[in-house]
Amino acid sequence: MTTMRTAAVASTAEEITALLLDLDAPVWIVRTNGRVGATTDETVAASAQVLAAVAPLPPERLGDSAFRAAHGVRAAYAAGAMANGIASPALVKAMARNGYLAAYGAAGVAPAAVDAALGELAGELGAQPFACNLIHSPSEPALERAIIDACLRHDVRCVEASAFMDLTAEVVRYRAAGLAVDRQGGIERRHRVIAKVSRVEVADLFLRPAPVRLLRELVAAGRITQEQARLAEQVPMADDITAEADSGGHTDRRPLTVLLPELIAARDRLAATVTGAGQVRIGAAGGLGTPDAVAAAFGLGAAYVVTGSVNQSAIEAAQCTATKNLLARAEFADCTMSPSSDMFELGVQVQVLRRGTLFAARAQRLYETYRAYDGLDALPATLRAELESTLFRRPLDEVWQECVRYFTERDPAQLTGAEQDPKAKMALVFRWYLGLSSGWSIRGEADRVADYQIWCGPAMGAFNTWAAGTYLAAAENRAVADIAGQLMFGAAYLTRVAQLRTAGVRLPAACARYVPRPLEDR
Repeated sequence: MTTMRTAAVASTAEEITALLLDLDAPVWIVRTNGRVGATTDETVAASAQVLAAVAPLPPERLGDSAFRAAHGVRAAYAAGAMANGIASPALVKAMARNGYLAAYGAAGVAPAAVDAALGELAGELGAQPFACNLIHSPSEPALERAIIDACLRHDVRCVEASAFMDLTAEVVRYRAAGLAVDRQGGIERRHRVIAKVSRVEVADLFLRPAPVRLLRELVAAGRITQEQARLAEQVPMADDITAEADSGGHTDRRPLTVLLPELIAARDRLAATVTGAGQVRIGAAGGLGTPDAVAAAFGLGAAYVVTGSVNQSAIEAAQCTATKNLLARAEFADCTMSPSSDMFELGVQVQVLRRGTLFAARAQRLYETYRAYDGLDALPATLRAELESTLFRRPLDEVWQECVRYFTERDPAQLTGAEQDPKAKMALVFRWYLGLSSGWSIRGEADRVADYQIWCGPAMGAFNTWAAGTYLAAAENRAVADIAGQLMFGAAYLTRVAQLRTAGVRLPAACARYVPRPLEDR
């Protein structure tokens, strides 16, 4: 689109939109010769009555400049981790090379594969920024340790900690192991932690320094030094805290308009008594699938924004074509809650796509069965036969043997507990279905379409509505960095529209919508 820079005053919706789309130029709303219009010409503005004005607002100016500086990115925007490697090395590299932060989806991935992925990213990206997800795994603590071991081995400088209910030794070890005294006598933080939370009490843990108890245990075990522990007592656990609202996967479905201000207020209260807490940036995630939502998040005070569901249909995401097409057709109400695999016994749920799959209903039935019976041997014969024929498609005894082989390599402690507790054994067998179902979706196993577990929040449907009729409507056109660029550009544009409206300017209704435009057409 050719930018309008003429002496004429723009008055039509199309002309005004064209001026506002030039984000690098100021726009004045003026009255001249009895007409009200817009101009980017300073000379025209100087000779007219100026009613309102907006300054240049490139997308790179949205959010907190400290976030951009700390992470070495050009925009306060990140692609959050999507488990099972859906946030793939290809996705992370595409984001990094375009100046954005992205987290590799290590949750649910075998430790050897995580190690290989981080080695690939570190080798190819070098100093370009990227993060690795560390998901809280209370039932499989060995996984947390394996991920942190890999992060330390490959000098990963940023971890996105998600689903934490309490601090663990591993996230504390990562934080402390990256601390050192710099030349000015300050504390250098080589390991950055972005905590994704949905509760104030969890945010409080990351706003404070690491617990002395955990630091002492780590020192006693020789896993960090005494000096690192001393420094860890002086800095907050996190550099950034992401307010995770109604999102795909693990979520408490909090409304962003409530959660984000609550976390910002909690941070500001704590800053009065906890050194460094006031420097922790608060970002926003959950429900961010359109420029309007992104602009609203920044308007609420978000230091940065994080997207998730909308990236799952991107070219670089590790999902099969059939799943991406399901996602590209989803509407915002096509999501539901379902039992999670990693915290099944605790009753924790994840948000998944309901349309096009039976997974949510089948997973819920497994959880209800787990609650109702003490073990596999206690299952009524008819129920057991039905589960074996529909969900598992094999005898439960065979499923158990697969669990034994799996956990022998991954986390043998799980088997010890299961051998002593029939209910724990039943949980592992049921988690077999929950754990594999997302893999069936990723690989595109045609005979398991009804069992696809597709993590998805309402942002996906909102994105589809916004992209309808444009080049982004088709999943094959959705490059993850382009999605980021379109959302941020549109958010900057809509922010300028909102600024004018706040000043009392009555813009044509057509100016209030940003339609995705290929970069070359802007």
